[in-house]
Amino acid sequence: MARIAGVNIPSNKRVEIALTYIHGIGRTTARRIIDQLAITPERRVQDLTDQEVVQIRETIDREHTVEGDLRRETAMNIKRLMDLACYRGLRHRRGLPVRGQRTHTNARTRKGKAKPIAGKKK
Repeated sequence: MARIAGVNIPSNKRVEIALTYIHGIGRTTARRIIDQLAITPERRVQDLTDQEVVQIRETIDREHTVEGDLRRETAMNIKRLMDLACYRGLRHRRGLPVRGQRTHTNARTRKGKAKPIAGKKK
């Protein structure tokens, strides 16, 4: 099992898919990395040599922000918006949708389970 960017990537999957287990690397970025290193996309992680795993690890460390650093950066961006008390920051603070979605109905993912209002008939 290869360990890249602090994540154990599954050894029985194709390299392109296995790299997506790292937070911050999607299919496009994974494809770009393996093309850059001239690794065939059909190869499995277990078939990679140690040298290829080291090359992948170095490329990710050098060119991409992943895992803890990316999570920290995202959290800091949200915290900055909340500290500025701009509209987006206030929406984050209240746990409501940030990007202009309607909240009269829907928005249950952000708002949580519906709370019954006592005594409301009609």
